[in-house]
Amino acid sequence: MEVDYKNITVIGFDADDTLWVNETYFREAEDQFCNLLEKYETKNKVDQELFKMEIKNLDLYGYGVKGFMLSMIESAMEISNNKIPQSTITEILNIGKRMLSHPVELLDGVEEVLQKLEDRYRLIVLTKGDLLDQERKLEKSGLSKYFHHVEVLSDKKEDNYQHLLDHLEIPVSQFLMIGNSLKSDVLPLINIGAQAVHVPFHTTWAHEEVPKEQQGNGHLTLNDITDILKYLPNVRTATTK
Repeated sequence: MEVDYKNITVIGFDADDTLWVNETYFREAEDQFCNLLEKYETKNKVDQELFKMEIKNLDLYGYGVKGFMLSMIESAMEISNNKIPQSTITEILNIGKRMLSHPVELLDGVEEVLQKLEDRYRLIVLTKGDLLDQERKLEKSGLSKYFHHVEVLSDKKEDNYQHLLDHLEIPVSQFLMIGNSLKSDVLPLINIGAQAVHVPFHTTWAHEEVPKEQQGNGHLTLNDITDILKYLPNVRTATTK
């Protein structure tokens, strides 16, 4: 599709599965959880019940590993009819703790893109999840030096974005968002008049999936985050000098 980014002055980046690997570790944790409960239910059933519990608890716990841990414990209690042993609860907590202490694995091309953009655009991180965990990952990633501002949102809906852009005094016409989730990183921005780029990750949480008929066509989709450099005029001009 035709894109025009000549008015863009601020670029926002999602964090999880845009800057670094995240969903892969959740899938691994789900498999470990299902194995712990195999004596009570089939893997498919345990997986379904955990997902339902996560969605039920989003308004209470929000996004992130800590809410996921609590949902695993609550699901285990329900699935086992409160017969789950203390040792299994301890192992569920250990699954979450391992997730929280996991090394940060940058996605290919991310630092190259940030290096080429940092002097030409104001760069910010807009993510959702647990504040402490996201701060930890950003620090471990070594990427914090590239960003002017980091915001951990409770959710990523139109109102969340509009409120933040107003607070930071960023006109929507000058803002571009880059992320892996159509639901959270792309469509809400398009709906408020900003621009957005979709860089899909190979694994998507079911809650973030968008039916094909609702995906729209007002955004650019790239296979690789480095491809954004071809579309940003300030970078193209600098590169050809």
